[in-house]
Amino acid sequence: MKNKYFFSFLLAMLMALPSTAQVRQLQVWRGGAIVQSFATTQIDSVTFSVISEPGTGGSASEPKVYTVNGVSFKMIPVEGGAFIMGATAEQGTDVCENEEPTHPVRLSSYAIGETEVTQELWKAVMGTNPSYFSGNQLPVEQVSWNDCQTFITKLNQLTGANFRLPTEAEWEFAARGGNKSLGYRYAGSNIIRAVAWFENNSISKSHAVAQKQPNELGLYDMSGNVNEWCQDWYGLYGSAAQTDPTGPVTGSDRVMRGGDNASAASFCRLSYRLSYDPACRTGLIGLRLALPNLQ
Repeated sequence: MKNKYFFSFLLAMLMALPSTAQVRQLQVWRGGAIVQSFATTQIDSVTFSVISEPGTGGSASEPKVYTVNGVSFKMIPVEGGAFIMGATAEQGTDVCENEEPTHPVRLSSYAIGETEVTQELWKAVMGTNPSYFSGNQLPVEQVSWNDCQTFITKLNQLTGANFRLPTEAEWEFAARGGNKSLGYRYAGSNIIRAVAWFENNSISKSHAVAQKQPNELGLYDMSGNVNEWCQDWYGLYGSAAQTDPTGPVTGSDRVMRGGDNASAASFCRLSYRLSYDPACRTGLIGLRLALPNLQ
């Protein structure tokens, strides 16, 4: 429903109240927070949610499947919205300094990979497989940020799309479940074993994607399995509100998120941040694709 019609509908409801009714409070919620509150006369309360607003979302589209040289993968739409980025309360007391301060972020709609890029997809695009652990449905690893850029360039040539790495803010918003977030510590649960391969259950190796419980958006392995490169240069947070942030203009390291199969549980939290030289390759680093919109 368009916002203007929703507000008209709400106004009509209020006007239809009997004259003896007293409206006490009207609250506008967006992204899990009250953005405006109207003190009026009195009823218990009227509370409603703004689902989207022009330029930041609209109705989410359906997931889209892309196929490259016989290998298919799915991109999941993420409706634009607002959230608090960084070490929010559910992240606990074991947060790191670089996860603070928390700050408001607003994002436009985008799409993100349902899973980490698999070895099967990497081979379909690049013709080789650099991974230490081998398996078509395992996440590709031992890929640097620079390698990922080469992969994405070739993928875009094959598909005619505009794939890229997610920004750090896009990664965290999606991992939190976007506008469907239930406020978990990990991506889809407060119980890490339900959603992640980490040091206590992985047997020190990566595992096939999509074997654990997905998060609220239907995304798999955003906690654990392999770390995921983000597009941004690494930098410290500020407290100011941001819209579609892309990180520092320059830097020496690129951001990674999500934790890996050798990580302690704390390093698989949603706000945990890590950075590496963009030329670094290890068996614990992979990637997940993003699109500015489904094409």
